[in-house]
Amino acid sequence: MERLRKLMAHHTLSAAGFADKIGVQRSGVSHLMSGRNKPSLDFILKILEAFPDTDLYWLLTGQGQMFRSEIPVAKPQASQEEKIVVFYPDGTFSSYKPR
Repeated sequence: MERLRKLMAHHTLSAAGFADKIGVQRSGVSHLMSGRNKPSLDFILKILEAFPDTDLYWLLTGQGQMFRSEIPVAKPQASQEEKIVVFYPDGTFSSYKPR
């Protein structure tokens, strides 16, 4: 897969180093590189977790830019109430609101 080669080259990683970085077996990357297998959704998600600046659309299709110009960050909503929830072994729970 040419896009994997480009991503590895950009990060100066060998196939083995790439596998270690994203947390998959080295043989899995080897099978993808040889064209024997296609990447699973789990494999793609591991790439995005290890390299969050990589553009998903580019990774899937090869179109667009390799990297996103901005990484979205989840922002907490102001309307959410904070509370502490304690779960007990019998399935019950208690919740507490901080002062």
